[in-house]
Amino acid sequence: MIHPLQENVAIILPENGLEEKLAQAKKENRKLSIKLGFDPTAPDLHLGHAVVLKKLKQFQDLGHQVIIIVGSFTARIGDPTGKNKARKPLSPEEVQHNAQTYINQLSKVIDVQKTKIVFNSDWLDALSFSEVIQLLSKVTVAQLMQRNDFNKRFTENTPIAMHELVYPILQGFDSVKIECDIEMGGTDQLFNCTMGRQLQEVHQMPAQIVMCMPLLRGLDGKEKMSKSLNNIIGLTDEPNEMFGKTMSIPDALIEEFISLTTDFSTEDKTALISRIAEGENPMNIKKLIAKNIISQYHDATSAENAEQFFINQFQNKNFEEKVYESVFIRSLKRIQNKISLLELCHQLKNDLSKSAVRRLIENGGVQINTTKITDPNEEMEPTPRTKIKIGKRGFFELI
Repeated sequence: MIHPLQENVAIILPENGLEEKLAQAKKENRKLSIKLGFDPTAPDLHLGHAVVLKKLKQFQDLGHQVIIIVGSFTARIGDPTGKNKARKPLSPEEVQHNAQTYINQLSKVIDVQKTKIVFNSDWLDALSFSEVIQLLSKVTVAQLMQRNDFNKRFTENTPIAMHELVYPILQGFDSVKIECDIEMGGTDQLFNCTMGRQLQEVHQMPAQIVMCMPLLRGLDGKEKMSKSLNNIIGLTDEPNEMFGKTMSIPDALIEEFISLTTDFSTEDKTALISRIAEGENPMNIKKLIAKNIISQYHDATSAENAEQFFINQFQNKNFEEKVYESVFIRSLKRIQNKISLLELCHQLKNDLSKSAVRRLIENGGVQINTTKITDPNEEMEPTPRTKIKIGKRGFFELI
């Protein structure tokens, strides 16, 4: 039987490292230092972040020391994104604002009062240029090229800036400075986390182990959950929004969401997965997942209310009885008091691109009062009490 701390973990490096670290801590009668680094780029935490945070909470509940490193220095450099281009560096003001937002949201999962929060600019800003060169000398170009996205870009003759190559080394140096025992991250952070092991060994320190959690796929069912891809369920989303988004996940994601986003017991998770395999309506299971998620980040009453709202709003066929968001006509940008359906829908649902709105209209996903309109260019004159349905979850009434 696996240790509870190993549940859902995708990678532990080395394989027996966790048992050894736990035994060592017990022998020395001390807490383990568990590191998680955040570059405060997009400041909204989502269920994908929570997969790692929940594992940190398990360590915290066992009395170990969680250390959150805010990448206040590294965010000003720009981490390679895993895509084929570098991430845009942030200003010091953006870093500070986003960091505070992160810290406020961490309390949704972990006990911030028991968490040590440090900023890597405290030591990285203090390095002299000769000390930076000394640090860089500990790592070879061949080692850096083992990182998949670097290797791919090099092979494809896509530019790689020098600051991108330095980034993993600086993240690894963070582990040296805090004397880390275990570094946590998603599987996409494996290379950067192992850099910490390497630099600790170079500095004659006990090497940290690396624990990588699976990457939760987003609402599209394909890419990892990411704000930039607009496929997230945010930890600060309102209950009704959480419920609706969870109900929209593809059926193929149900098992993944049961395992990684809920706090059901192991037995209950197994039972839910069995119910899906036995052919139960996936909607029933999604409702249970949605209520569980809302109970974690809000409360049980909010979960019950959100389920009832969803039933009334999306399963009740009566168009008139649904809840509509009021929109002032005067807030709409119009030309001679007229507006195309495409422009109207884009202004009401500005989280969607114009091309996405156009596809939605052409595919019959937009309804004005009780009539579907499939011509994006059709012009209308907005009038009070006009009701507009955009997609599955957009309900608006002009006032």
